[in-house]
Amino acid sequence: MRLELRRAVVEGLVFGPATGLDGGLLTVDADEALRCLEGISLTKMRLEIARPGESVRIIPVKDVIEPRCKVEGPGEVFPGFIGDVETVGEGATLVLDGAAVVTCAPVVGFQEGFIDMCGPGADYTPFSKTKNLVLIAEPEEGLEKHAYEGALRMAGLRLAHYLAKACASVAPDRTETYELPPLAGRNSDLPRFVYIYMLQSQGLLHDTYLYGVDVKKILPTLIHPNEVLDGAVASGNCVSACDKNTTYHHLNNPVIAELYRRHGVDLDFLGVIVTNENVVLVDKKRSSSYTAKLASMIGADMAIVTEEGYGNPDTDLVMNCAKLERRGIRTVLVTDEAAGADGASQGLADAVSEATAVVSAGNVNAIVVVPPMDRVLGWPESIATLSGGNESSLRPDGSIETEIQAIIGSTNELGFSAIGSRWV
Repeated sequence: MRLELRRAVVEGLVFGPATGLDGGLLTVDADEALRCLEGISLTKMRLEIARPGESVRIIPVKDVIEPRCKVEGPGEVFPGFIGDVETVGEGATLVLDGAAVVTCAPVVGFQEGFIDMCGPGADYTPFSKTKNLVLIAEPEEGLEKHAYEGALRMAGLRLAHYLAKACASVAPDRTETYELPPLAGRNSDLPRFVYIYMLQSQGLLHDTYLYGVDVKKILPTLIHPNEVLDGAVASGNCVSACDKNTTYHHLNNPVIAELYRRHGVDLDFLGVIVTNENVVLVDKKRSSSYTAKLASMIGADMAIVTEEGYGNPDTDLVMNCAKLERRGIRTVLVTDEAAGADGASQGLADAVSEATAVVSAGNVNAIVVVPPMDRVLGWPESIATLSGGNESSLRPDGSIETEIQAIIGSTNELGFSAIGSRWV
């Protein structure tokens, strides 16, 4: 499978009479953009723009999506939602690099987060640096929470696809090519690496989708990394903001990017095993055993395992680790910690002796105070129920005191954050 990501850089974002990209300026026809959302069970929909450095707060955020569309080859991005369920990961995809669609709505409350475009809060989220088209929407009367999430998910994906499709004829600023040789017939002396990609799937409103299928309904499965980069994985969950993998994170997974960069240099990248995070013990056992079996079948020497969420999923994380290690597959875990405001508590809810190599993406309980913003998009009072916030978090002057877990992507467990480390 050979995939080209043709990146057209977006340096500015404005509303205007026609949607298109010219000289780095993305212009959006707001009326036409909203028309592409017709038939979705949302009301009071409006679009706003939030740019890097502006005094803007977006709260509460449901998802972030990078605008993309296929320009060559089979399928369409976000299969199962926008495109058919045909396999993606080949051909060419246009990426509006530097732009993002942000969906804003109080679906669950404690399981959304916020984005500050300037100030100390901006340092914790990558989306303070993107040019954001913000969709704010309320549910139609009588719409249940899970249906509200589904409507927002579809609206965000449809809007992101609309933006890219309107710019499909634009020449890219750069092209990235991703290709791996078939597993059969490989002859390399380099360490054979597999990536174990844990996806949140722990009940209603804790969903992640693979080709439109809720992954709680699948057994772990081997996929090509290009499928992830081409939109096969979409976020549908409302877990704590700090370590939620938004759809944007999936599309730009840094673990996959780094394994690709080093493939053929100091490692042999075998592929990605997608697995779920489960609620009850029997399901955790099933998925972790199946994951370890798949990794062994393809001849992996090393595994990198990334988590999504914390607490209960920590058991899935360390169970994967133990079973991989017992098959002789050396394993590195990437996670965050809930170690208390002082960092002195046990960081993970579970542990095994085999977990000897762990990368921390930060402590979700660290406290931050963010100043008031000139413009607040959404519902500022929702900080009282966001995970990490409380009833006294929102101060009379509009400033907020909260744990960083209320900030979207602050301790992202793919390493897509300001907190972390890198080999040099």
